[in-house]
Amino acid sequence: MSYVGTLDLFTIGIGPSSSHTVGPMRAARAFVLELSNPAEITRVQITLYGSLAATGAGHGTTNALVAGLAGNTPEECNPMEVLRLYENAKANKQISLLGNTVAFSESDLVFERKERLTKHSNGMRFQAYKNEELVHSAIFFSVGGGFIEGETETLKVHRDVAYPFNSAVELMAHANSEGVSIAEIAYRNEVAIHGEETVNKRLTSIWSAMKACIQSGLSNEGVLPGYLNVPRRARGMTERLAEMSKSENSVGDLTAEWLQAFAIAVNEENAAGMRVVTAPTNGAAGIIPAVAYFANQFRGISDEKIAREYLLTAGAIGALYKLNASISGAEAGCQGEVGSACSMAAAGITAVLGGTNEQIENAAEIAMEHNLGLTCDPVGGFVQLPCIERNAIAAGTAVAAMRLALLGDGDHKISLDTVIETMRQTGVDMSTKYKETSMGGLAVNVVEC
Repeated sequence: MSYVGTLDLFTIGIGPSSSHTVGPMRAARAFVLELSNPAEITRVQITLYGSLAATGAGHGTTNALVAGLAGNTPEECNPMEVLRLYENAKANKQISLLGNTVAFSESDLVFERKERLTKHSNGMRFQAYKNEELVHSAIFFSVGGGFIEGETETLKVHRDVAYPFNSAVELMAHANSEGVSIAEIAYRNEVAIHGEETVNKRLTSIWSAMKACIQSGLSNEGVLPGYLNVPRRARGMTERLAEMSKSENSVGDLTAEWLQAFAIAVNEENAAGMRVVTAPTNGAAGIIPAVAYFANQFRGISDEKIAREYLLTAGAIGALYKLNASISGAEAGCQGEVGSACSMAAAGITAVLGGTNEQIENAAEIAMEHNLGLTCDPVGGFVQLPCIERNAIAAGTAVAAMRLALLGDGDHKISLDTVIETMRQTGVDMSTKYKETSMGGLAVNVVEC
């Protein structure tokens, strides 16, 4: 049985896109590591297909590919350096293959916008030449959330764990038969794979990175990259909210507004190509951190509880979407990204606020139910409009779902498994132009200026 863990879903990387930036960087690095002798290579040609070709330029794909060929990883690369790599390669007419200098021309990167490889819309073909002789070729797919697969590979997460599950029914059965929380089941599985020390360290690191991203986004200002000239708003929101809180005519509870500011802060950092946590994707990276920070700042939930209980609960729910539907905007539309993240966040906050396993499942179901059919239509191919505000709205939806679930006893008519299957079917039926191609929706109806 395939098992997707919390530490698979939550990885520290860079913006602006898990499928268009993080995945291609990993694919390029995987390709160059396959070469028997990188020093003999004189040219590399990369062909992008489908969604990657259509919106890759706005998603930082070109920079990511150059970074990956040089051996960089999303977890350890310098985001500021990555932002300049493609322009430097064009200017210097050369790239690095694991430290070996290779000639580069813009014609070495081919965009096949109207051609889609069979397996997935985010396809990449890498070809390495020694002089004019093709010495190695490989196809990779970026299948969402930074995960990559080869041409004949499936998800590389086949592991033996104590409590395998492919459905919410199975997950709930494990938890209830053991008399423990969903988070505890996820924790035991993670420990079986990685060991207790590694799991605790990485969970703490992931939450620390999420917090740092929020705090950085709340303090930074300026204009986001790209010709849309979208100004950062989170810092201004922070200053305005601080003023409103001190005012004698305060409107009262501002926690909902702060929640939105937290989400926008993360997604502005993501849009700028900075350090973010894929949660479970970059386009939806603001929702889970924002809801967690909301719980931390306004509900008194400790950092330790968020790292251990919130993230593990969210990860267990996210695994169900990854296994049974999709977290890829190119495959399922934004319901697969923002919808999944909203569902995961709703489950996580319900857990840390004392919800039962049934209430947690109910919150996750409510959150996705009201994201069904959400399209992925980024204006100009940038993860900015409507992506940034969409995260803020979804963070609010996650909190609303939690409140509804905690007001009930966990009994509900529509199961989480049902809504996940409905999301999968909706994604299959959704027109391709609404799935991260920027060929429909707001992407074509907003005047780009």
